[in-house]
Amino acid sequence: MKVKDKKKVAFYTLGCKLNFSETSTIARNFNEEGFDRVDFSEDADIYVINTCSVTENADKRFKSIVKQAQKNNPDAFVAAVGCYAQLKPQELADVNGVDLVLGATEKFKITDYINDLSKNDFGEVHSCEIEDADFYVGSYSIGDRTRAFLKVQDGCDYKCTYCTIPLARGISRSDALENVLKNAKEISEKNIKEIVLTGVNIGDYGKGEFGNKKHEHTFFQLVEALDTVDGIERLRISSIEPNLLKNETIDFVSKSRTFVPHFHIPLQSGNNEILKSMRRRYMRELYVDRVQKIKEVMPHACIGVDVIVGFPGETEEHFLDTYNFLNALDISYLHVFTYSERDNTVAASMEGVVPKNVRAKRSKMLRGLSVKMRRAFYEKQLGSTRTVLFESENKEGYIHGFTENYVKVKGPWNPELVNTLQDVELTRIDDDGLVRFEFVNEWA
Repeated sequence: MKVKDKKKVAFYTLGCKLNFSETSTIARNFNEEGFDRVDFSEDADIYVINTCSVTENADKRFKSIVKQAQKNNPDAFVAAVGCYAQLKPQELADVNGVDLVLGATEKFKITDYINDLSKNDFGEVHSCEIEDADFYVGSYSIGDRTRAFLKVQDGCDYKCTYCTIPLARGISRSDALENVLKNAKEISEKNIKEIVLTGVNIGDYGKGEFGNKKHEHTFFQLVEALDTVDGIERLRISSIEPNLLKNETIDFVSKSRTFVPHFHIPLQSGNNEILKSMRRRYMRELYVDRVQKIKEVMPHACIGVDVIVGFPGETEEHFLDTYNFLNALDISYLHVFTYSERDNTVAASMEGVVPKNVRAKRSKMLRGLSVKMRRAFYEKQLGSTRTVLFESENKEGYIHGFTENYVKVKGPWNPELVNTLQDVELTRIDDDGLVRFEFVNEWA
């Protein structure tokens, strides 16, 4: 479809880094078809909402985002794509104002489904059976922020009892190594300083690389190859399963030219009985081993942890076991998720449902623990010299940035610092919990 008059398209992304990378790729497809991209708060001819269904909150937010689009332009065409669109397409199509819903394999061909931008009386659904989502579409985000999210893998073969991702994204499959390196080079040529590797289960990289089940390459080989790409200043590994984070990868990152000392490793529970009930592929002893290995070779490394509270069967003793386990670990922060029942998952029919008020209380306790952990980690970094990548947003007269080991810093706004890497000494923690700094060298 070629658009004679310049039409405007706007995007809203819910959920994970992987969704951001895919939204960016879909946006480039629109650009090639003659659309101008505008901010979601502006008047547009078409609004595309990339949905998430990991938590109940993401589902609920969808309706309010559709209303926002309609408020901006009541005559605009509204399309929904992404995980929620794959899992519950008709539910989205029934939302007032939605014109088009595309599933897992259709979302990258969205411009093929838009014959005109007239509003539909009913939401039109094009959604595949998830078994058909067996091919790989590469993507990366660019132009949205200082760093780029580079998708290297999609889907998951794990069968965690609480998770809908295999139902929404299909089997584990990977981008060809050659294509990953090509995309990384393209990103580096656009003066983006940092690339974050993303996927559903990136430690499983290499499986399905050329449409078959075996591994053509390993995640470690991917890391080795990316470290050789010219022009990349920083590479960051996003969430990686503890059983797939091998010693060879940790050792390599500790000596790497570009990979930074920051790991995000899902735990989900610190109690082995609950881990078994979740069908996780490790016990907590392996998790301790991974943390100790990282800190042994990179004492200053930042380690983030995903944890779920209120899983069916989680007693007060189970929760306190998790709390105490986390409190004793040398980790830097937590991402806390309150368990919510998801249709078509094993956990949804398990006994021992935890009351929602108890889930909320446990979540609050762990969020409080996370604040203390981050503060303690930041305090350990004071007096050290780190390299900060400064971001582009002016936040009430301050510029923010992140060190290589994910300490968030703030200083007086200076547009000349945007998208630059500067060596700084971390000096003190401000009242808002962010770190102040002094420049080590005069900067240009």
